[in-house]
Amino acid sequence: MSQPTGPRPRLDARGAVDLSSLARPATPPPGSPGGLPAPGAFVVDVDQATFPSLVQSSTTHPVVVVLWAAWSEVSTAVAADLAALADEDGGRWLLARIDAEANPQIAQAFQAQSVPTVVAVLAGQPLPLFQGAYPRDQVRAVLDQVLAAAEANGITALVTPTGPDAEAPGAEQEPELPPLHQAAYDAIERDDLDAARAAYEQAIAEDPRDALARAGLAQVGLLDRTRDADLQAARTAAAGDPQDVDAQLAVADLDILGGNVEDAFGRLIDVLRTTFGPDRERVRLRLVDLFEVIGGDDPRVVAARRAMASALY
Repeated sequence: MSQPTGPRPRLDARGAVDLSSLARPATPPPGSPGGLPAPGAFVVDVDQATFPSLVQSSTTHPVVVVLWAAWSEVSTAVAADLAALADEDGGRWLLARIDAEANPQIAQAFQAQSVPTVVAVLAGQPLPLFQGAYPRDQVRAVLDQVLAAAEANGITALVTPTGPDAEAPGAEQEPELPPLHQAAYDAIERDDLDAARAAYEQAIAEDPRDALARAGLAQVGLLDRTRDADLQAARTAAAGDPQDVDAQLAVADLDILGGNVEDAFGRLIDVLRTTFGPDRERVRLRLVDLFEVIGGDDPRVVAARRAMASALY
């Protein structure tokens, strides 16, 4: 699939608030006083644990991400406008709300310097839309551009509604996760990556064919490696020394987290072609690990596997 194209709106920082402000009180949960409204049928709240799945979903339907903060009235107003427009469009795109202060790695991956920051994701590729206050009619025009770009790239599936009002009467409930998977998910939710890793490793020990556990373990590894990463510092180091394998691996991880999947794979395959011995094996293993994060059936993974084989042999 080609990279989404189409006109991009001019960056507008009216009403933007610097994210470098001092720490604020904890964000109230959605649906509680002081928090955002509860998610609707086409609105989800996303954190580090669920972000990779969100990026993956952008291969089938458009995703619009709003990075917000509870202390910014402008950002909560923009999030409310986007939620209303998502409902109006009836599943043509999914709105993902991300608390920028609670998820600084995601904000950094999108290079967000202020809230609100609004970014579209199509086929894993981020498309910056706008920052700060934006009139609702202009937001509508921006979304129409996103939908046109999505249609041009065949990303036209409707979003499956979520939330308590979305399920039809008598519909089957989703099956519960196996105990070890549930334990891993709960551990990720409380930011205990060691416990999540242990649960997934135990699941694989009990069933080596457990593909979901392998993917989960790879995602935990990605979250752990990027926990304290600085995107700008990593890019500067990688550009300054193309032979620095650690720097190239760090940027590739951050690119995956930010949805730049093809850039990450291309970077590491280029490194494969110029390294030997233990360094080459480290790069190969990282590629295999990132393939698990994205999913073996993803066409970008299929293409990268071919390129990796050519670089190795």
